[in-house]
Amino acid sequence: MFKYYNMNQLVLPLDLEVKLQENDIAFHIHHLVESIPHEAFEPFLRNTGCPAYHPRMMLKIILCAYSQSVFSGRKIEALLKDSIRMMWLAQGYEPSYRTINRFRVQPEVKELIRQCFVQFRCQLVQEKLIDQEAIFIDGTKIEANANKFTFVWKKSIEKEIIPEIERESEDELLIEELAQMVQKVDDVITEYDQKIEASSDASERKALRSKRKYPKKAYKQLIDFIIRKQKYQKDFEIFGERNSYSKTDSDATFMRMKDDYMKNGQLKAGYNVQIATEGQYALAYGIYSNPTDSRTLIPFLDEIEKHFFNLPKHIVADAGYGSEQNYDEILSKRRREALITYNMYLKEQKKKYKQNKFNPDNWQYDKESDTYTCPNQQRLVFKYVSVRTDKTGFKREFKIYECEDCSGCPLRSSCTKAKEGNNRKLMVNEKWKKQKEYVRAKLSEEKTSSIYRQRKIDVEPVFGFLKANLRFTRFSVRGKSKVENEIGIALMAVNLRKYTAQV
Repeated sequence: MFKYYNMNQLVLPLDLEVKLQENDIAFHIHHLVESIPHEAFEPFLRNTGCPAYHPRMMLKIILCAYSQSVFSGRKIEALLKDSIRMMWLAQGYEPSYRTINRFRVQPEVKELIRQCFVQFRCQLVQEKLIDQEAIFIDGTKIEANANKFTFVWKKSIEKEIIPEIERESEDELLIEELAQMVQKVDDVITEYDQKIEASSDASERKALRSKRKYPKKAYKQLIDFIIRKQKYQKDFEIFGERNSYSKTDSDATFMRMKDDYMKNGQLKAGYNVQIATEGQYALAYGIYSNPTDSRTLIPFLDEIEKHFFNLPKHIVADAGYGSEQNYDEILSKRRREALITYNMYLKEQKKKYKQNKFNPDNWQYDKESDTYTCPNQQRLVFKYVSVRTDKTGFKREFKIYECEDCSGCPLRSSCTKAKEGNNRKLMVNEKWKKQKEYVRAKLSEEKTSSIYRQRKIDVEPVFGFLKANLRFTRFSVRGKSKVENEIGIALMAVNLRKYTAQV
């Protein structure tokens, strides 16, 4: 005996909401998007043409699709026809894949996504799922939707074009000036052409053609020079402060990705995604073309304060963010506590490092005379102050000390690489030393050290959820503004999946 089955009979209920489970992710998506203020949707209003789909509905179906690891516009369109939760969120509407793709890359959508993060964080605070005591910052590199063989490198452009420019012209000419020169040479060539055409004497025509060779050669060289100069200017406008870009996505930079299964380093066009988390929820995000994490921290903190929330008391990050400029920014300018290690932190804790007598950090320092004492009991006296400026314009101050006499020192080969006749010099950055002492002190305290230890179990899993669970490992759009929209949607989908499983 079988259960009753008849395809010709109407089956109730027709309300799709009844078919969803009580804690379905579709309900959380619905409530989150509905909490966004009405004012955020006003930029989407159009007074002419066919009425558009409501942006609330469009945002809901895209968030829902991403939460199910569906990122293609065509596949999202297909879900609207066979997924109950998608049908319910769309309330019977079936926008095409073109409409879906156009919507998710609009600049106005960025504000909607930002509002999602703001409202979601307020919800977490209200439900006491986060305590707002610290944020945990980390970055990962995600591959761009670009051809990995269409790379352009700044050094290759400089080698190919700049030498030609220097060889052909000592004084750099503007393209407008070069164009005027081309016009004048062209006029000379035209004049020779007219004389050749008007002449009936063969020897005279031959002489005129011989004279015309040089201006024609100069004309070709000038045209070639203009083309190279235009390429040079265009490339360097795209480069900005970067060293490379992809022809198929000029905003993407070639970065060293994680090793593959064969332990081969992957160099691919991608973006550096920075996130700030608490309670394993992504609360803010940023997209950067710079592959180095240390240089993204300050602009990312600016982004958080401007668009997401006020910074909490503790800023927590790994050693990749530990630099004098970053410590100065957090401690002095933002008045927050920096729980960020530096590259040598773990090495400095080892017994071998502390007992190395040739390590200047272990040398005896006399504050009154401002001198250091080397392993051979020679004094290094203060000589002068050196100020160095890095690429970002940040200035670092070093005190230079020099040994009084290194001649005949039996420890010279182990102590210094200076040439024979030169004394050992020592560069001391006092500000950096104080910052490192601050970090060591904070990480030795019970409360702050426990907050720092939480970093690995707070921010790292979010990237795991994004790449392993959501299977979001490559962008499907091109251009930084579009990529920002997509990573925002993907991270919010991760948040909603975790929230649905937790409540």
